[in-house]
Parts: sequence; C-alpha cells; structure tokens
Amino acid sequence: MSAIHLVRHGQASFGTDDYDRLSERGFAQATALGQAWEASGFLPTRAVAGSMKRHAQTAIAALDAAGPSDGYDVDDGWDEFAHESVVEAYAPGRAGTVTDPKEFQKIFLGALGRWTSGRHDGDYAESYAHFTNRVLAAFDRLTDSLDGRESVVVFTSGGPLAVVAAHVLAGDAETWTPEAQSLWPRLSTVAINAGVTTLITGSTGRTLVSFNEHTHLPTDLVTYR
Repeated sequence: MSAIHLVRHGQASFGTDDYDRLSERGFAQATALGQAWEASGFLPTRAVAGSMKRHAQTAIAALDAAGPSDGYDVDDGWDEFAHESVVEAYAPGRAGTVTDPKEFQKIFLGALGRWTSGRHDGDYAESYAHFTNRVLAAFDRLTDSLDGRESVVVFTSGGPLAVVAAHVLAGDAETWTPEAQSLWPRLSTVAINAGVTTLITGSTGRTLVSFNEHTHLPTDLVTYR
C-alpha cells in the first residue's frame, strides 16, 4: 500500500501583478508544513510538483524545512486551470482588477458555473473537460508508477486536488462522472493553503483518507485564498 499526499500551494499573491508567486504568508505556511513533517519524522519517498512558480516555491520551502531530500519531479498535469481566463470570459475586464476577496469570490463562483457547464468551451484557454482529463491522467501516471510501499507528496493547487478527491469519492470510475462534477466545486472552493489531502492506493483500489488536513498551521496562517 502506498500513500499520496496532495499539498495545496501556500498563499499566492492575490491582488498583485504576479499572482503565481507565494506571499510572505504563503512561504510561512509551506515552511510550517515542512517543520511539522520534520517534527514527526516524516520524509516522502518521492515528491512531485506542478510546473507553476507557486508549486515550486511551496515544494522547496516545505522540503527544505523537512530535512534532506532528493528534490522533486515536475509534472504539468498537476497545474491549476487558468482562472484568469475563466473569470475574463464571465466578467470581461474584471480578471486581475478585483482586489476585495469577497467580491472576487462572488464573481469566481459565477465564472466556475459557466466554465463547468461545457456550453462555452471555445471561450477558454482550457475547457473544463480537458482540465479534469489532464489531472486524472497525471493521477493515473503517478499511481501506476508506485511500487506499493511509497509515500509520495504532490505539490499542486486546489482545483487539481479537488478533482482527485471528487473522482475517488464518486467511485473512482474510468471517466469523470456527474457525481464527481457535483462534488468538485464544493471541494475546490474550500481548499486551504498548504493543506494536505491524503489517499492510499493498493490492491483494493484508491481511497481518500483525509481532505484539507491543516493542523500543522497556526490559526493566523489558515487561509483559503
């Protein structure tokens, strides 16, 4: 039996000209995760990260704090969807200009609904169907590579980890099902920065053990965006 720990990146730089980098709090969150691993004696047998800057920065900060490691591999299948494209298609001119988190959340939820409907795929840099298929392919590549005795950490984003969690909770079918689609928005919108979602995989299949675990974070480091 192997374990897969999906880590959402630390807080990114919302409201700045470069969202795809960790904020000061984001670095602190990633470091706190690594320190918790070091204190518990945990080191992954392997680490993987998406190709985004915030994934790399989270991986480096967490692994450096945890202790000696062999670094991490990069798989862009774990990248987040282009949220700017999703928001722009729903509310032209608003992507990157809304700095109030509550106002942005209202726009973002509406934008997600439009994107996931599948009725406007030509408006987006990546369709919802392509996104979910891409993430599940990365998940399959990872699980197929495990030898049954590994503990792998994946540094990714809220969207991809919610795809995996929803897919497994809905029965781990061969395709993305309506049941998984109904779960995904509810999971992706509550993913905590530097939170950990854990699955196990073995002879009985793939099972979700925990979602959004974040006891390693002090209260003042718990953020959703």
